[in-house]
Amino acid sequence: MTNNRVYTSPRAVKEALGEQQYIASDEIATTVYLCQQLGKPLLTEGPAGVGKTELAKAIAGATGRELIRLQCYEGLDETKALYEWEYAKQLLYTQLLRDKLQETLANTHSLAEAADRLAAEEDVFFSMRFLLQRPLLKAILSEKPTVLLIDEIDRADAEFEAFLLEVLSDFQVSVPELGTLAAVHRPLVVLTSNNTRELSEALKRRCLYLFIGYPSLEQELAVVRLKVPELSPKLARQAVELVQRLRDLDLRKSPSISETLDWARSLVALNAKQLDEETLETTLNVLLKHESDLQKVRRRMQVSSRGVDIEDDDLSQFRWRD
Repeated sequence: MTNNRVYTSPRAVKEALGEQQYIASDEIATTVYLCQQLGKPLLTEGPAGVGKTELAKAIAGATGRELIRLQCYEGLDETKALYEWEYAKQLLYTQLLRDKLQETLANTHSLAEAADRLAAEEDVFFSMRFLLQRPLLKAILSEKPTVLLIDEIDRADAEFEAFLLEVLSDFQVSVPELGTLAAVHRPLVVLTSNNTRELSEALKRRCLYLFIGYPSLEQELAVVRLKVPELSPKLARQAVELVQRLRDLDLRKSPSISETLDWARSLVALNAKQLDEETLETTLNVLLKHESDLQKVRRRMQVSSRGVDIEDDDLSQFRWRD
């Protein structure tokens, strides 16, 4: 794809994302297509590690746009997201221009007159030269089309979410010293949320919504085959089947797709031929990130020459065979 290419259909979107090694479902491809057609931001929710951020990266790669990322966190405010004045640079310029400023203020007869003459020159110090652009303003003022990723918006405070409403509606911001700055190219916007808190209806109304959950076995297996082709087909299937089974357990943190890929790459690095007891014992921590989860799985997992069983009171027995 080239810059500003308009998707001709959801299928075209799916193919373009596939070229970026992102396997999109029909729902994902259709929603991305509609976002472009309607000019609306995309709000995607789902468990951590299911590919929400990767989707934004894939869209940027497919369209040839620069990806600009704003990582949200508690306490994020406008100065960190939008802009701030470079006061140190302003001070340096003031010192370097001291002689010129003295000439400007020469022949003044009162503090008020000096202040008025200095105020007439203040535009020099409050211009784009001293404006430090943060991700939102950078996306708005970019001379080239961009993809703006607002990652984990649910971690930001509700006040910041409210501030975003104007930006997402009008794609312009007001800088008191400079006036209104409108988008040169309207960016493609992707917001992600891990659903740690409920987002406002106002924000959702401005976006198209997409929920990305854990993939099916075949979908995840396709991702592993694409991203880790060195892993043997048999071991890849066994690994994905085990991951899918772990997600059925009541764990504190279920393994994500990214952790499945880390595990698959680990198996390749260890030159593993099968999921034997030693391999599972030494690599299970790649999938599970809490000691309680590790202990729980180790208690319920039985490894034998016939395969791996995971016992769970609520679920039927799982087994694969060599």
